This record gives sequence, structure tokens and C-alpha cells, in this order.
Amino acid sequence: MGWNFDKTGEVILWGGVSGGVALLLQGLGFSFCSWVFIGCWLLSAAAALQLSCIKVSAAGKAVVVTGCDHGIGHALALHLHQQGFRVFAGCLNDAGEGAARLREQQSDRLIVLPMDVTKQEQLIAAVQEVKLQLPEGEVLWGLVNNAAIMARGYVEWVPLQTYKKMIDVNVLGVLAATKAFLPLIRRARGRVVNMSSVSGVIGTGIMSPYTITKYAVEGLSDCLRQEMRQWGVAVCAVEPSNFNAATQLVTAEGVENQALEMWASMPEVVRSDYGKHHFDRIMRLQRESAQGGEKDLTPVLDALTEALTQRFPRARYRVVDTYYFLKVAAAIHLPEWMFDLLYLPQQTFLSMTSRACNPS
Repeated sequence: MGWNFDKTGEVILWGGVSGGVALLLQGLGFSFCSWVFIGCWLLSAAAALQLSCIKVSAAGKAVVVTGCDHGIGHALALHLHQQGFRVFAGCLNDAGEGAARLREQQSDRLIVLPMDVTKQEQLIAAVQEVKLQLPEGEVLWGLVNNAAIMARGYVEWVPLQTYKKMIDVNVLGVLAATKAFLPLIRRARGRVVNMSSVSGVIGTGIMSPYTITKYAVEGLSDCLRQEMRQWGVAVCAVEPSNFNAATQLVTAEGVENQALEMWASMPEVVRSDYGKHHFDRIMRLQRESAQGGEKDLTPVLDALTEALTQRFPRARYRVVDTYYFLKVAAAIHLPEWMFDLLYLPQQTFLSMTSRACNPS
């Protein structure tokens, strides 16, 4: 994997630590602090970067990936297979096009499993199949919790049932798959890699159905990382920005179907206050945004691979461009009012304030 913002942040971190050491020495009366700063920064940053290059071998290791029908999961299954892992690719529809393309590899190291993460019986069957298919001396090294679904809409617009479905797949599905495979991974002292998102770090209006599930995945990752440390199991969260052009997690057709469902189920008072014109405008923007995002999944695949293969993995891998790097930093470090001033469109405040004062 090439240079990225994770490495940039690490270099900046060690620069800050080195600067603190230099200031402390200066306060104690030493006069060579600038050289100490430069030396400490170079040595600490080089050591951190060198440690990130130490990898574990894929030989004798298997990985389970959920959500391999298409998108990131499908691409990751093929990528890990090329890296030498035995891959168990969980597909919601094991008779579908995505599963068929995986089987075209005709490899005994790429096994397609039917896996709906919301169905406990399928997870139990998958665990048994993994045990059966693992050759003697091979271990289940990793689980990549990738399966997820997407919905968008204002909190007042989205039916409660949609939230329940999102939580069922994106949160309880992650938890169920983790609990199913964790005994095997724990004995191998392996890895659990949870596919999160920058939406698990930044709350964005109209994204609440997806965002709350990714915040939950972030919390689960932190808790499980602390619990598994005594077993030598690393737990990582991977946080991509917008790669929808490659994953098609959101499609124009899907947005249109969600819009019809939301408007049909919306209470009359909510319809009246927001108005059909405003609703249609927002949903049109969502349909248009379905064509946006990065088209190349390589940075995401690299981050997931590093999480599985680095000898000293990070707790989080942020796969972001400059815009999202700065936005995440602002969300974490700035007061909320300042973040809103920078990133929340002011016309939204104005239009909605006017609408609230003069409901139709």
C-alpha cells in the first residue's frame, strides 16, 4: 500500500511528540533543542513507518468475508485469494451473478457460502462448513464484516421499519457473524475487521439510517478490541469515504423506491410542514449523488488487506481524500458550532427556519 492520510497523521503525531520533548528540554535549560526535535521526529516517524511494513504471511490462513455478492466484498474476496489466503465468501444469494463469478475462479481456496447475516441458522451452517473445509494445519485467521445496506432520508421521513432493517443487517448482522466465528479466530489469534465508514465518525443530515449503524459498529469495534487484547486478537475498523460509484450501495432506482415509501408512510403533518416541493428537491439531489464517489476500490482493498496482514495493525484505517481528511479532523477536534458553520449549508438553516415559521 502506498502513502495515505493514515501515515500522514502518524508522521504529524510523532512530530508533535518530538516537539513536546524539545520544549521540555528547552524549559530545563538545554540549548540543542532544535536538533533533538529533528532527530526525535525522524527516528520516531521512521520507526512507526517501518513497523507498519512488517507483515504476516497468508500461508495457512483463511478469511471469511461477508457481503460478497458485489461491491467491496466481492472485490475483496478475489483480492485476498490472489494474495494467497483461503477465502470463504459469504453471499446473500449464493445462486446469484456475484457468486457465479466467484465460482468461475475454480479454486479450492475460494469457497462461496450462503450467508444471510440476519439468519442465525445460516451462520451456524457457515461455521460448520468452514470447519469442514479447512485443511489440517490451517486456521481461520480473519473475519471481514462487510455486509451492509443503505437508506437515506430525514429522521421525520424515514419509516421506523427502515431503521429496524438497517440495524438488523448493519449492526446485529455484524454482531451475529462476529459471535459465530470468533471462537475459531480467537484460537488462531487472528483478526476481526469491521467495515465502518466516515459516516461512523461524522453525523450528516439525511444519512441518519446509515450513520447510526456505523456509529454502533465503531463502538462495537472499540469494545471488542479491548476484550480480545488478552487473546492476541486484533480488531480493526476500516472507514472509507464515498466510494459509491464503485460499490453502487446507493442507486438512483433505490433512492426512487425509498422516496415513494417515505412519502406514502409520512404523517400528514410532516408532509404539510416540509412540502412536496422540498421533498422532491432533496430526493432529486440524492438520486444525482448516487452517481458520485470514487470509482477505484484499490485504496479500500489495500486498507482491508493491511488490517489483515500487518503485524502491528491500526485500530482504524481511514480511506479518505483531502476533503474528508480535513472534514473528519474538524468533526473530531472543533466545537460543533464551528463544524456546522464550515460544513452545513447555510441555506438549509434559512429555508427550514422560514418553513417552520410559515408552515403550509
